Amino acid sequence: MPDDCHAPGFVAMHASMTAPAIILSHPQLGENIGAAARAMANFALSDLRLVKPRDGWPNERANVMAVGASYVLDDARVFPTLPEAIGDLQFVLATTARNRGFAKQIYTPEAGVKLLREAIARGETCGILFGNERTGLENDEVSLSSAVITVPTSEEFSSINLGQAVLLIAYEWFKSGDATPGYRLEHGPIARKATREEMIHLFTHLERELLANGFLYPPDKADTMIRNIRAMLSRAEFTDQEVRTLRGIIVALAEGKHRKRGTNPQG
Repeated sequence: MPDDCHAPGFVAMHASMTAPAIILSHPQLGENIGAAARAMANFALSDLRLVKPRDGWPNERANVMAVGASYVLDDARVFPTLPEAIGDLQFVLATTARNRGFAKQIYTPEAGVKLLREAIARGETCGILFGNERTGLENDEVSLSSAVITVPTSEEFSSINLGQAVLLIAYEWFKSGDATPGYRLEHGPIARKATREEMIHLFTHLERELLANGFLYPPDKADTMIRNIRAMLSRAEFTDQEVRTLRGIIVALAEGKHRKRGTNPQG
């Protein structure tokens, strides 16, 4: 659609729609960031988060490429690390074309955005994570997500440009707008689904104790074991209270019968 074509009421209809954040991890080219912003604007997405862009920020080439979507870039937030970029989110989908070799649910874009719609209908904060142009997402980055989206492509050539990848997923998100479930899953008056920051603290706490107790053995298998443990815990979709309970259990097991009464589970 040409840039100057706007259907009456289009913006008003979608402006208040709750939508996922788009997170670009270590993007390299300003042109690709601008293309991603333009794709977001096409499909009513506006929360752009950048993790340590290679050429710094702001980036003039991004603005040139974004054309009429510069407002997305103006509001973009830059983070030094991925955990900080997704810390407030409760459900994160990672996009990757490769089989990572560890337990993680993998969905098509259509199925993935359905999960996003369902999560948002439950009141959860969501995001879609994209890797950089050269290597995509690292295994450690994928391990911090809730699940994975993979775009079906030709076996002969599966690489997708960053801007194109954002466009594909953003389109699926927008297209699924009429399929939003009309229900909410309540966790109760004092519980909510854990944020990724809370889950990352749980991962760190558990992994520290497993390392101290010799569970992560042999050493050359430790990274794979950690990623599998993270994937297993992510699938459970814990509430914030459940995360606190688990961390209390970890403290109790680590200290054994010598644990002092009133010990803070958060360490």
